[in-house]
Amino acid sequence: MKLTKFGHACFMLECAEQALLFDPGNWSTDLTIPGNITAVVLTHEHADHFDRNLLGKIVDKNPNTIILAPMEMAEKLPDFPSKGVAPGDTVTMGPFTLAFYGGEHAEIHPDIASVVNVGVLVNDTFYYPGDSFALPNTPVKTLALPVTAPWLKISESIDFMIAVKPDLAFPVHDHIASDDGKALVGRIIGGFAEKNGIRYERLNTSVEI
Repeated sequence: MKLTKFGHACFMLECAEQALLFDPGNWSTDLTIPGNITAVVLTHEHADHFDRNLLGKIVDKNPNTIILAPMEMAEKLPDFPSKGVAPGDTVTMGPFTLAFYGGEHAEIHPDIASVVNVGVLVNDTFYYPGDSFALPNTPVKTLALPVTAPWLKISESIDFMIAVKPDLAFPVHDHIASDDGKALVGRIIGGFAEKNGIRYERLNTSVEI
């Protein structure tokens, strides 16, 4: 599969000339919409992961695409070709087999209402937890690792990465960090990755995984 990272928590997997797009949100301003998107995965409803106008443009260019979102979220998308998913579900879309995990967004504050969130395992090799640290409980080769957010501490990102122990971890969910902040996060997490035999890399170009 080919992996391409866009702004914040948006990225794309490509296989057999088909694409799977994740969490196109209002900070995914560098996304160039291709015409081969088989499905769009929305892990939860927060605006940095789901921009309705951007999703409309994606569907306009890819009229046969399916939106995969948590059941409660999919019910709010009657104008889009959507399918609700829940933890424990497995869905096949073209060359992609997706298994869903988790179920709840990580806590930001006890007084802030939580939302449903799903993590997703693709082709038994690639895992993305959305806004959570839900473990896939199976070995994976590549991990999309949240590294900055109001809901996490860097120690949690480190512990999650070590628990998953992928071959490659790349940072996502980092729009709120400055360039210096991203570099600092990279040095800290990268150091722990090296000690644990994990390659940690910020992706600036598409890579084969």
